[in-house]
Amino acid sequence: MFAVIKTGGKQYRVVPDDVLEVGKIEGEVGSIIQLNEVLLVGGDTPVLGIPTVAGASVAVEVLDHKRGPKIIAFKKRRRKNSRRKRGYRDEITVLRISEILTDGAKPTKGPRPKREKVVKEPAAEAAE
Repeated sequence: MFAVIKTGGKQYRVVPDDVLEVGKIEGEVGSIIQLNEVLLVGGDTPVLGIPTVAGASVAVEVLDHKRGPKIIAFKKRRRKNSRRKRGYRDEITVLRISEILTDGAKPTKGPRPKREKVVKEPAAEAAE
């Protein structure tokens, strides 16, 4: 099953366990939020929305908030000793698609547990 969602003025085709970067969305890291603008739900019998599918939503887990790559806007007017350099970095939210919900259902899956970091023992003790 897949869905086409709209967020931040862009459309994304998503399936469960996809990881995607979208424009900034409010939400704590590790929390589950629902995106309600579902334009299409695909599968055995696709359902098209006019403009959105009624009762459909996509549950997503917020993985991270970060900033995108720097975009430089450089303007120069020749022979006039005039130039302007301006940089811009977009705010990005990294999401993992938990599940695709239809008929007004609530999310059943919670956030995934974080991995524990494994501490390696010093090499000096292993040599003895």
